[in-house]
Amino acid sequence: MDPQRFAAGLFAFAVVAAGAGSSVAAGQPIPARPAAPSTVNAAPRGDVTLRVGEEAAIQGKDLAVRYLRVVSDSRCRPTMTCVWQGEATLAFLLSEPGRGESTTAELHSGPRTGPQATSFAAGRVELVSVSEDGLAATVRVS
Repeated sequence: MDPQRFAAGLFAFAVVAAGAGSSVAAGQPIPARPAAPSTVNAAPRGDVTLRVGEEAAIQGKDLAVRYLRVVSDSRCRPTMTCVWQGEATLAFLLSEPGRGESTTAELHSGPRTGPQATSFAAGRVELVSVSEDGLAATVRVS
């Protein structure tokens, strides 16, 4: 086989393969930033369930809590038999919209690996529960 043809074919294959994983079709604009999260109003001292990407604005406080993502999840799945239940670690964005202050916090579903609650902006945010699939989390803000 001719080495130049082989090299050209290999190069063409690499170009096609590299483009195959692209998630943006040619000619479509790339979004400048992610869409704003959907926001729900929540009463202080109450429980609110958030789906990934949702934000709770706490009534009467300059405080918002956004569920960002699952950091880790070692919980036992419903179809499995486990020695211990395991824990989930979730990331939240805590913010004071009026002041422009924010921080991220990782909260744990059990006490073994880290805190289940944190304080921010004169409020306390506690992780109450996590859905089996991790897509929803219930927090209590006081």
